[in-house]
Amino acid sequence: MNKYIILIILAVVIIGGGIGYRVYFLPETSVPVTTGKTREITITAKRDEWRFDPEFVEVDRGDKVILHMVNEDEYDHGIAIDKYGISQRMPPNATTHIEFVATQEGDFPLYCSVPCGEGEVDGKHRGHVDMVGKLHVRSLISNTQ
Repeated sequence: MNKYIILIILAVVIIGGGIGYRVYFLPETSVPVTTGKTREITITAKRDEWRFDPEFVEVDRGDKVILHMVNEDEYDHGIAIDKYGISQRMPPNATTHIEFVATQEGDFPLYCSVPCGEGEVDGKHRGHVDMVGKLHVRSLISNTQ
């Protein structure tokens, strides 16, 4: 049999298998959705406080999320959300913009991805490891269904 025919048959089987999986076996919670809504959220790395404000962000699954990341410090910070493959440097005294679609529901940590030091804030020791927040992506399917 000709090698090109074998390659064509193999490609058809692989593509057909992917389509079959997506149509018949992909769980409802994993199907990508888009609501058409855009959520613009400003998160600020507070000056010499080693925290994000707000620390909790809530969106709906399928929303297009635009994060405006403001760094008030004189040194770099970073923002990372592993589930969405986000890791962005935040230059000093600047605003960084990040866009993504919240395709998966659940709670995901967002944290500083650039070592940024430590210090005293209101008598408490704070530092790089304290710059952790949470992204909560709500389900589009009601819990009563």
